[in-house]
Amino acid sequence: QVQLVESGGGLVQPGGSLRLSCVASGRILSIDSMSWYRQAPGSQRELVATIKRFGTTNYADSVKGRFTISRDNAENTVFLQMNSLKPEDTAVYYCNAVLDKITSASGDGSVSYARMDYWGKGTLVTVSS
Repeated sequence: QVQLVESGGGLVQPGGSLRLSCVASGRILSIDSMSWYRQAPGSQRELVATIKRFGTTNYADSVKGRFTISRDNAENTVFLQMNSLKPEDTAVYYCNAVLDKITSASGDGSVSYARMDYWGKGTLVTVSS
């Protein structure tokens, strides 16, 4: 009932740029935080960047100054602009959202909701010459 779909991954040369997008859809009342994680082969999943509903951001030290996270609240979309890409940025990038999912709705317009954590299926970013 709630889906996160990433796009924008691909093959890029070192020093190049990519822009990832993630759209959340379904029975969503509101979205608190949206984040990008990544997982390289043989490594654990790690947090890349987070953006809260009103714009507060947080970045992993390894991407500060190169990556920029942004979001469009009206479209339930989060972006990750990745510049100056390095081979060590190669990974599957996953979108995460902490959101309030509508669990029921009554005829008078009131809704019930539950805060839940959702993940996308990932998009592969390969940085190689």
